[in-house]
Amino acid sequence: MKINKKILFIFLLAIVLLPSLAYAQNTLLDIVTSVKGQLTALGSGLATIAFIIAGIMYLSATANPERMKIAKGALIAAVVGIVIIVLANGAEGFIKSIFFDAG
Repeated sequence: MKINKKILFIFLLAIVLLPSLAYAQNTLLDIVTSVKGQLTALGSGLATIAFIIAGIMYLSATANPERMKIAKGALIAAVVGIVIIVLANGAEGFIKSIFFDAG
């Protein structure tokens, strides 16, 4: 089964944005915080699943150099994804201080 990337993107965007807009927050900060929380949850779940799958790929490579190389690449990608999520959450306070805290 081939997944159309545009349809998948629209579906994921709808999953993230519709609950945020349905609560009818009053300020832009409320909407941004809500979307950030949903994206963090979605990204964390996907990164964790990718980390587990990469670990299973690495364990099942059984000394096949080509499969080991693919598994190492997948493991590095999963770790980079987790690091990006952690850094993005850390940057939230910095961005809030610049744009939303005027005094």
